[in-house]
Amino acid sequence: MEKVLTFGGVFVRASDPKQLSRWYADHLGLDIEEGWNGATLIGAPADTPLNVPGIWSAFPKDTTYFGQANNQTMINFVVESRDRMIEQLRNGGCDVDDRTEDNDYGYFGWVTDPEGNRIEIWQPPTSAPNGDDSST
Repeated sequence: MEKVLTFGGVFVRASDPKQLSRWYADHLGLDIEEGWNGATLIGAPADTPLNVPGIWSAFPKDTTYFGQANNQTMINFVVESRDRMIEQLRNGGCDVDDRTEDNDYGYFGWVTDPEGNRIEIWQPPTSAPNGDDSST
């Protein structure tokens, strides 16, 4: 049996792909390539605390975890510091959820892009939310 080996990509519909790609570049630091409005993300080196696997998971139809009921997907991006990213997004005038969550899986925050797609910001549990190496 063939099996999925790793996370391969996230694809979203957009009424203006170029404009939405620019938002991801400006606010999340993605290196968007002209022509296909996408970015290639390479995993962190194995010797860093951010060496985490990509995941795929199905949620119940009535989940509220994706934000608005019409959102069919949610993107999860790994970051070094959730709090610094959330601050950056707020300073950029982005639609940032006031709620954050800290649990055994790490530190989470959420933002919604201009097309209404919910994005989960995930800092793995290898360091404190502010990016320090101290544990909480």
